[in-house]
Amino acid sequence: MLDVNLLRERPEVIRENLVRRGDTARIPVLEDAIRWDREWREGQRELDRLRHLRNIVSQEIRELKTAGRDATAKIREAAELPERIRALETRVDELQRKLRDAMLRLPNVLHESVPTGATEADNVEVRRWGTPKVPTFELKPHGELAESLGIADFERGRKAAGAGFVYLLGDLARLDAALLRFGTDFLVKRGFTPVFPPHVLRRAAYEGMVDLTAFEDVMYKIEGEDLYLIATSEHPIGAMHMDEVLDAERLPLRYAGTSTNFRKEIGAHGVDTRGLFRMHQFNKVEQFVFCRPEDSWAVHEVLQKNAEDFYRALGIPFRVVILSAGDTGKVAAKTYDLEAWFPRQNAYREVGSNSNCTDYQARRLNIRAGKIGGDKFFVHTLNNTLVATSRCMVAILENFQKADGTVAVPRVLRAYMGGVASIGRKPRAKSEARKSRPPRSKGARPRQSRKRRPR
Repeated sequence: MLDVNLLRERPEVIRENLVRRGDTARIPVLEDAIRWDREWREGQRELDRLRHLRNIVSQEIRELKTAGRDATAKIREAAELPERIRALETRVDELQRKLRDAMLRLPNVLHESVPTGATEADNVEVRRWGTPKVPTFELKPHGELAESLGIADFERGRKAAGAGFVYLLGDLARLDAALLRFGTDFLVKRGFTPVFPPHVLRRAAYEGMVDLTAFEDVMYKIEGEDLYLIATSEHPIGAMHMDEVLDAERLPLRYAGTSTNFRKEIGAHGVDTRGLFRMHQFNKVEQFVFCRPEDSWAVHEVLQKNAEDFYRALGIPFRVVILSAGDTGKVAAKTYDLEAWFPRQNAYREVGSNSNCTDYQARRLNIRAGKIGGDKFFVHTLNNTLVATSRCMVAILENFQKADGTVAVPRVLRAYMGGVASIGRKPRAKSEARKSRPPRSKGARPRQSRKRRPR
């Protein structure tokens, strides 16, 4: 939520921001907010005046009665005040609700470095790392490859739960777990506290994190309950400190959230609908930080470095882009996307986003910092996807696929998979290994027996 003082003192900044985002349809929302705020303040002033008048009239009635004088007119005036006050209280409360609803719909103000543009095509590349793989053989689609190796079952996933769900089996299930464990360990070494959050949130908590009018269509609502399944651990971690005053000396608070996430959205073309890239259910490790306002842009770069270092450790080429004004989410002031290289698709595709939301979410959730009896300030919140395992596994299945149909496991993950170095290659039994040895040639020296040592 924006600072209401910005609405009152510099509404042109909000209007220009809507134009920059290509979101001029919300300008009437801004105009309504300006009008309702003005009427609310006028109504609040009148309400305060009437309450003060009620006190004065009550005092005057007591004085008249004490003096033995006629208080009929004042009693009549006092009898009319409660109804006027109640009616005005109802109106002021209604205006306050309308103003809050409007403010919740106005997007965050973009950082000056965000490029102009309306679509994904206007995003600006910042840098690249790694040499994109050029396959010397025809790569199999990752879904087909996973099924052929017996490590994923999309058909049974559709049968049991519908399109967009899958059974991960064997080494693919272990690879998913390895990415989660490696990602968590990776962040713990960098000072983050692991969090396993609730997988459901109440509406009030969710409204603090996202614009539900735009986001609700992709979320799963639990019927008959004031609960939604989470779409990312960013949301419950952000809501964890709602209505709290944090100790400013403890900032920044750095959390590494691990969660299973649920979204209704799913891609419309083949690589998405029969595969792992965009699923209704997926796992993720998320970076989330509460910090001082003056530190947030430096923290934004630190979170970005963490994500890039993670993909460097995996050995997956990537590029980084800044999202254009029209492609930046409503709660963010600036967002980087990290796009991994997918050789079969011959393209970079998004695997994670890094957003600085400034004080926008903290105002919605009423999260401040300071000391008891001292000044308070709204904290800044930042979130970054370290790894969404489903998309990362697609990148691994494409970048590490071999001509024989097997897939090499990135070295940093092998210890988390019990030493498995290759998915799809079955270790030979000892008896089979002995049979496969070449026969000893006639001229070969016989193996000399060792003399036993006396006991």
